[in-house]
Amino acid sequence: MDEADKQLPWYAGVTRYEWLVLAIASAGWIFDVFEGQLFNITRGQMLSDLLGTSTPAADEVKRWGDLFLAVFLVGGTLGGVLFGSLADRIGRKPTMVITILCYSVFSGLTFFATELWHVAALRFLVALGVGGEWAVAASLVAEVFPARARANASGIFHATSVLGTWLATVAGMVVNTEWRYAYLIGILPALLVLWVRSSVEEPQSWRQAQSEKQRLGSFRELLGVRRWAQPALLGMLLAAVGLGTFWGVTVAGQDLTQDFLSRHDVPAAEAAQKARFAFGFVQTAGGGLGLLCFGPLAQRLGRRPAFALMQLAALVVVPATCFLPRTYNEMLMILPVFGFFTLGIHAGFAIYFPELFPNNLRATGTGFCFNGGRLLAAPILWFSGELKSWPGVSLQWAITLLSLLFVLGIALLWFLPETKGRPLPE
Repeated sequence: MDEADKQLPWYAGVTRYEWLVLAIASAGWIFDVFEGQLFNITRGQMLSDLLGTSTPAADEVKRWGDLFLAVFLVGGTLGGVLFGSLADRIGRKPTMVITILCYSVFSGLTFFATELWHVAALRFLVALGVGGEWAVAASLVAEVFPARARANASGIFHATSVLGTWLATVAGMVVNTEWRYAYLIGILPALLVLWVRSSVEEPQSWRQAQSEKQRLGSFRELLGVRRWAQPALLGMLLAAVGLGTFWGVTVAGQDLTQDFLSRHDVPAAEAAQKARFAFGFVQTAGGGLGLLCFGPLAQRLGRRPAFALMQLAALVVVPATCFLPRTYNEMLMILPVFGFFTLGIHAGFAIYFPELFPNNLRATGTGFCFNGGRLLAAPILWFSGELKSWPGVSLQWAITLLSLLFVLGIALLWFLPETKGRPLPE
């Protein structure tokens, strides 16, 4: 990149087709997150109905809800790994079509669920598509955009996940106790397939790898060649830190707020409503801003320094959020900062992982890192629940202790390569 190019804004020279790819990839990711969050929002009423219990807060409902979350994590892991490999073998466009249809159709079929095993099977199948779509879309954005715009475009792509969370929240509010209709809405993303089929072209880098008869989507090459195996395994651990802290720390912002209000003698129903607002809109808005800011930060400082800075800041902000607020308004003021740093690093996965792998392994490696991290995060999710229920350990201290995972994330960066300013590996 010459000096004249460095003075231009990152979006200068981005073509109409490149913007179109970003829009399509982002739409797929928005609905990807929508399908994942829909269960979290509706599961209380859904499981209460299917189990025949009188209240969504029953212990049995919570137990089954946690089990189905584990099923979803396993499905997302398998989907990301398998569809990532398939995208390298048959192309980005057909694989994206398959993954969108997978999560849309099986989400819609949840409307007809009458047994717990129906929910388990359908959540697993939805997760296959959800896990696969991210790997394909992240690779596609990285391959289509020029190097100087790649970090910002990939950061925007991942930041649109916030819109998926908001859409799921609105859908849950609209249908209220009629949870089946929320899943019927979930079939609408299938319409994206028409847009994908008519607009997306296979990237030149993938066509080149195919024409050169390279081994496309080979796990033997990914894990058997040290040059690719080391970033794949370390990247998976980095993703596990991000996903483990997401479920153990970031999502706990709602519980933290509700616990704070309860300790200040706010009635339970009012505390729950205020906590949902604080997390679903206030904290999530800060998290979305953090996701958007990671791209420019990574472009200016480098990928590893951006990850390190975000995680160092999180180590300070998390205990501050847990212990400093004295009023609800003070909690509302600090929660966006809490979301900014704890969630913001996730945009780095969409930026960084596709830059670690060559054309013939890009989606395979990207999917392996992010979705393998889901599986490694599952024990962290279990430990988080156990820690928060230990006698004598307050919720504030449990969340603070879980935030120490960011120390591991910072340590991992010492062994990973810096990719700023480098072309994608061929």
